[in-house]
This record gives sequence, C-alpha cells and structure tokens, in this order.
Amino acid sequence: MSTRHTGRRLAAATATTAVVLGVTALGAVPATAHGGHGGHGGHGDKDDYEILVVGETLGFRHSHIDEVTEALIGLGQDNGFTVDVWDPPNSSAGWWGSGSPGQPDLTLPSTPFTSTENLSQYSSIVFVSPVDNTNSLNPATPRLLDDAELAALQGYVHDGGGVVGLHAATDTMHTSPWYTDLVGGGARFSGHPQQQTATMRVESPAHPSMEGVPLVWERWDEWYNYTLNPRENVHVLMTLDESTYTGGTMGEDHPIAWCQNFEGGRSWYQGAGHVEESWTDPTFLTSVLRGVEWTAGKVSGGGNCVTWSEVDGLVDDLGDGHGRDRAAAKVIGKQLDKAEQLADADKPWKAVLVLRTSAVLADALVRGDAGDVLHDKIDDLADWQKGLAQAGL
Repeated sequence: MSTRHTGRRLAAATATTAVVLGVTALGAVPATAHGGHGGHGGHGDKDDYEILVVGETLGFRHSHIDEVTEALIGLGQDNGFTVDVWDPPNSSAGWWGSGSPGQPDLTLPSTPFTSTENLSQYSSIVFVSPVDNTNSLNPATPRLLDDAELAALQGYVHDGGGVVGLHAATDTMHTSPWYTDLVGGGARFSGHPQQQTATMRVESPAHPSMEGVPLVWERWDEWYNYTLNPRENVHVLMTLDESTYTGGTMGEDHPIAWCQNFEGGRSWYQGAGHVEESWTDPTFLTSVLRGVEWTAGKVSGGGNCVTWSEVDGLVDDLGDGHGRDRAAAKVIGKQLDKAEQLADADKPWKAVLVLRTSAVLADALVRGDAGDVLHDKIDDLADWQKGLAQAGL
C-alpha cells in the first residue's frame, strides 16, 4: 500500500463511514480530507530545461513561424529554458508555391525525431503551424513525421513528455489519428473566414495558462473552424463567441484553446495566434509561456486539464477489479455523476462539495496507488470547479 497519503487516509476514515451511511451532511467534509495541488506552484525558481520548436513545413508556410520562434527563444532566456529548432528548408511545392525557406540559421542539422531517447532531452515539444498538406487525407502525401518519427514522438509522450500545438498545429498530420487526438482531441483544422475581430471567452480561469487573460477578450486574428468539437476529449480553456464575428461554423460551443492529459503525457493547444502581432502581445505571450511550462511539468494547478471522462475512466478501471474495488467504484461513481450534473447545471460550488466528499471516499475505500491517483484527479476536478465559482462562471 502506498504511504504517500496514509495520514490523510486515517484522518478521513471516520468521516467517510459517516458519508457512506448518509449521516454526514454533504458539505461537512473535514479539512484533512483535501490534500490537493493548491496553487500552481509559483512561476519562479524553475530548473533550467530545454524545449524543441518544430516549424518544418511541407505545405503552406505561415509567416508567423519565424516570429513565434524568436518569441519563444526570448521567453526562454527570461524564464529558464533553452530552445532547439527543427525547421529545415525544403523543396516541397504545391498551390502555395515552391518549397519552404525554413530557418537555416537556427535549425538543427538533422531531424531530432530519431528516437524516443533523443526526444527525451526536451521537456516540451512545440509544434508551430507545421502545415504538411495532408488535409486531402491522401495517404500517399508525405507527412510532417514519417512512421519512424511518429513512433519516436509516441514513445516520448508515453514517457511523460509535453506537447504544445500552436495555431495550424491542427492542420498537419491529418492522416495520423493518433497525432490528431494528441493535439486536437480528435479535431482537425477545416477552414477559416477572413481575419477579423472576435471575442474569446475563458472557460478555465484557474489554469496557469489563463491567469491574467481577460475573461472576455476581444482580439483581431484568423479564427479556425474544426472538423468536430473536441470538448468530450479535452479540457476546454477558451471558446470563441460566434455571435461576435462572421464565418464560424461550429455554433454556440466553439472551443479555440484546450489541454489534456494524454497517454501519460500532457498536451496544450492554442488556435489563435495567426497574426504576427500576437507574438509581441504580453498577455498572449504569457499565456503561451504558461502552456509550455504546464506541459513541461514546471507549473500546475487549476485542475491540471482534468476531464470528467478521464476520472470516469479511472473509476471504470476500478470497477473491473475485485469485489472491494467494485463496491468502491459504485459508491464513488455515483458521487461523481452527481458532481458532473451540478457542474453541467452551472452550480460549481455545489459540485466542489460533492467532489470533496468523493475524494474522502477515494482515500478510505481504495487501497494503494490507485486510490492516490483517483484522489488527486478528483481534487483536480474540485480545483477546476472552484476556479469557475470564484470567477463567477
């Protein structure tokens, strides 16, 4: 049995028994039952680390790739990380013209996607609009990453690596469902109207990458539509209000920025940022910086991009176990269903109370590491809902 939460388990046991029997009121959860992540751990005193910026282009080349690269190098100098760049020139040609100039003065001499071991030197890999012209879904069209390079990336993510996708990172690798799930939560770029002013709305204000971002943010940019709504698979950070511009095709629920815990790693995506002015905007830059830091494991909190389905999956796994675990899964699952219903009804404070109770149950009823993981994920759900409540959302 894991000892990391042993003291908390002992403190919670009596209260949990009362909760199960219906004796304890829903809100009367002892403070000792909540360990949690607290805040995001601060933004200072981070160890030096390294990231990889990927701007290689086999299709239309976005002019902002150079600006983003320069901005990330500057952010690294001020925030304790160094940057490698993979953006070689190439002669690929199509409707967009002939070839890509790349960034020959900055790029590595050869692909870093040679192996998972080689990629492991990077705390995060940032894909900066690396369009590869695979949106026709023709399997014969060369991809940004070939099979061997994709396998290296998969191993990197499975080992806990972080990935950031910026703007047209959803307009590449269209023929790789795994990459689409990693960056887009299943969503791929499908088109955009002309550049114009629109309103972005923050949905997860307590996440480190949303700190300091206006809850209602009017910006000029190029606004992407996607092949599907990824909400069921990701933690939505921001949406677009389609009533504030023309050309949106996704309706009332149009996610534009999101994040997720994915197959052992972390993924963060921002769909805005086409216009070069984004990359000198302090608010936008700070948000992207925090996204990089979150994927690199340097900051945490605000729910850590948890999703209801992620926690439901842990409970389902528990229910597949022996009799004690199946019973625990039934009790905890019922509480989580109630919390999600309250969240869907825009009652985040009530959802927090139910989630705190669920965390107590996980402590007392689920043994070993499985209980620790489930407790922490439920705490993440509670922190997320608490952030919504405090912001009045």
